[in-house]
Amino acid sequence: MSSASAWQPIAGGLTAPAGFLAAGITAGLKPSGNPDLSLLLAPEGAVCAGTFTLSRVRAACVDLCAERLAATGGHARAVLTNSGQANACTGERGLSDSLAATAALARRLELGEQEVLICSTGVIGVPIPIDILEAGLDPLVAALSSEGGAAAAQAILTTDLVAKEIALEAHLGGRRVRIGGMAKGSGMIHPAMATMLGYLSCDAGVPPREWQAMVRRAVDRSFNAITVDGDTSTNDTFLAFAAGEPLGPEHWEALEAGLTAVSQHLARAIARDGEGATCLIAVRVEGAADESGARAIARTVAGSSLVKCAVHGRDPNWGRIVAAAGRAGVAFDPQAVALWLGEHQLMAAGQPLAFDRPAASAYLKARAAGAYLVDDTVAIRLRVGDGPGSGSAWGCDLSDQYVRINADYTT
Repeated sequence: MSSASAWQPIAGGLTAPAGFLAAGITAGLKPSGNPDLSLLLAPEGAVCAGTFTLSRVRAACVDLCAERLAATGGHARAVLTNSGQANACTGERGLSDSLAATAALARRLELGEQEVLICSTGVIGVPIPIDILEAGLDPLVAALSSEGGAAAAQAILTTDLVAKEIALEAHLGGRRVRIGGMAKGSGMIHPAMATMLGYLSCDAGVPPREWQAMVRRAVDRSFNAITVDGDTSTNDTFLAFAAGEPLGPEHWEALEAGLTAVSQHLARAIARDGEGATCLIAVRVEGAADESGARAIARTVAGSSLVKCAVHGRDPNWGRIVAAAGRAGVAFDPQAVALWLGEHQLMAAGQPLAFDRPAASAYLKARAAGAYLVDDTVAIRLRVGDGPGSGSAWGCDLSDQYVRINADYTT
């Protein structure tokens, strides 16, 4: 049995792992009245790995999280998330509000302030209504539960159409190990670190340095391999907590396979929930010189506006796919290219093949026949040579609804 196949899906989301509590409530931060404040509480002794946006324009909460994890050597107990206000580009108030919120929560949880992290999501330039947030902390803490993962997943959403959560279980080292996760994101998706907001929990103990390395690799193969619109957020943050009985090094490879599986599930869910999208696009590249090169080609294809428009128009325009691959900045032999759209092979040895165009178009139409089908994935497979490198990326089609959603975002 492979490391990945050892993991099986279970219910419970972020709070499926032992000892983790979560909550999500409506505090009044959003005019819509939807849930808008969430909390994750990890067991004592938890380690935390974080990856953050590489944008130079970033919210104060991002820097605060990074600084606190550096100061504690990768330890944290709680993360508070407010939804509705990004609290980015808000001057000195951005940091003071983040500090006030985490201090107020630390007092209620009887934790040190350094152990409490904060994430914000919403409209850039809008500060947190800090009085409303602080008034919501008592009911938020009171709502903490080992079954609170679903409520927390709802409370972090903005333009998302669906909540995104998952939990997996495996038996490692003679005991049960669980990994849970939740994420949010629908637009402004082209991460250069992790995802818009994502959280992971695990009930196995791992040293901080090794945990950070595992999480970084899992992120590179998941959140850093998705795109919706080519835009990176000011608030991108991924936080992964691990707490529990130490797991021996001989099981770390299997544990990392679980981390990657959870992260890829959440990443695909974000891409599928892209604003205005009707289908998921999955690009698989094989035969590259190495994995990073294959992922770069795959992500370029998945992020191409022309490819995304062709998929939305149900047009099997293979030229747009290979043109995007050629500008990925990765060397390969154009005469070695082979291309498949689903089961339809469109190219071989760098040349187009005669194919059933109506059937290929029908394949694309079937992927978007209805929202969230069992199989609504447009599969693009590209072979660029005979090298050992392979990699995947995920995106979505580009529709007129994306333009309408973002044209009216703040109005």
